[in-house]
Amino acid sequence: MRTIADRSIQVVPAALRLPRRASALLPWAWAAALCLLYATVAVRRHLLLRTTGYDLGIFEQAVRAYAELRAPVVPLRGQGFNLLGDHFHPLLAALAPLYRLWPSPLCLLIAQSALLALAVVPLARWALRVLGRRAAHVIAAGYGLSWGIASAAAFDFHEVALAVPLLAFSLEALGSRRWGAAVAWAAPLLLIKEDLGLTLAAVGVLIAIKGPRRLGVITAAAGLIGSLIEIKFLLPAFNPGGDYAHGGNLSDGYGSLLSTLAHAPLDALRPDIKVMTLILVFAPSALLALRSPLSAIAIPTLAWRMVSENGFHWGTAFHYSAILMPVVFAGLIDALAVWRRDDHPLAARHVRASLATVLVVTAVMIPSFPLAQLAQRATWRTTPHIEAARELLGKIPDGATVAVSNRLVPQLTARCTVVVFPTFPVDSKLYQYERKTFPPPTTEWILHDAQAPEAWPYKTGHWPYPIEQQEAELKAAQERHGYEVVARRDGLTLLHRPAPDAAR
Repeated sequence: MRTIADRSIQVVPAALRLPRRASALLPWAWAAALCLLYATVAVRRHLLLRTTGYDLGIFEQAVRAYAELRAPVVPLRGQGFNLLGDHFHPLLAALAPLYRLWPSPLCLLIAQSALLALAVVPLARWALRVLGRRAAHVIAAGYGLSWGIASAAAFDFHEVALAVPLLAFSLEALGSRRWGAAVAWAAPLLLIKEDLGLTLAAVGVLIAIKGPRRLGVITAAAGLIGSLIEIKFLLPAFNPGGDYAHGGNLSDGYGSLLSTLAHAPLDALRPDIKVMTLILVFAPSALLALRSPLSAIAIPTLAWRMVSENGFHWGTAFHYSAILMPVVFAGLIDALAVWRRDDHPLAARHVRASLATVLVVTAVMIPSFPLAQLAQRATWRTTPHIEAARELLGKIPDGATVAVSNRLVPQLTARCTVVVFPTFPVDSKLYQYERKTFPPPTTEWILHDAQAPEAWPYKTGHWPYPIEQQEAELKAAQERHGYEVVARRDGLTLLHRPAPDAAR
């Protein structure tokens, strides 16, 4: 008797194929609608000053550098800091031509919206072929409204947006047994982030089991070796500290990476937030994706997140789960396709019941995640505080050097050289962070916001420094470093020093 794994990832039955025109229009219509949805959320957040220097400002500085044919040196990360020393994402340069035409943070936000929406095309197209039109609509809605995609679309910009559609197209190819195409779509993951080589390796392992063994082994080896080269050689070469910036997330807990990985099975269950995240990742598929071997492609991303020492990696906020959503819905399609081909008289009923459950789960989860912001009155209201911030931002001339509060950074990165106030250096050994001291400011302008808005996913808008610390540095800038008050409005303070002494 064949198992589910043996019968999954099969060639599509011809009887379920729809006319070419319907197959072409439905996925792209969903992509357009979802792009509009994500862009609306992202743009409104930016207009409400809810985007941040960490991360939208950082990525805009990198893409701006690419657009100007420079290395991606990012002042927000420190003087002379090449962002390729933080994460390895040279494929970001693909966005440079768009940014050259439209130098604005909105360019990146809308590009991200389009990339996340594009991933629905291969998923809906695959569902059309194997499950029919109604199922394709459910799959598209489930993916498009899933919490992992919503969390990414509603928080700044991240390089992982480039990976989401690539992996979705690769998964569709795997489902159709087009092994070469699956590898071709997945291969660029190596140029998006250093850990995604492990995802490429997982694709290779699946191909080695289900398809051409040689192709699978080569793909798996390329993914593993690629990630190793990036982590051990390329990232340290670009990083001012000469090492892998995020290695401590995996080694601090037990003293070494190998020891940490050995404790991974236990760590994946502590604290409880990890267990909840593991459940929520597959919840949009009503857990049915776990019946498909395709779900194994999620293992590398889930593994490094669960063993990380960084608590942000454990939960459901930010962009960390976006890459998992195509895997979850590809697994759902694959599992339902097995049932659809089953000769059992209840098979069709099982498929319909499963799709209905997916819709219910999707609807229940929406209010807890960022897409629900569209239904909030505050999303469509411009407050006096925002108007005051825009007035003071307008006083800063193009080309100036500026230190500003985190949530004001993306408002200036397209036209100024910006750092977060109070800025921190690349080399943490230069300053005594335990004593909460910072280097003297050297920018021409300082704009501080004491009333930064509280908005998802931060509990406070004052990250990354406590408000008391920021206010102390603001006072020091006036009393010890020669800055003068230009304007004060509704908790915002604009300071200017015409000729800062950079050597001070």
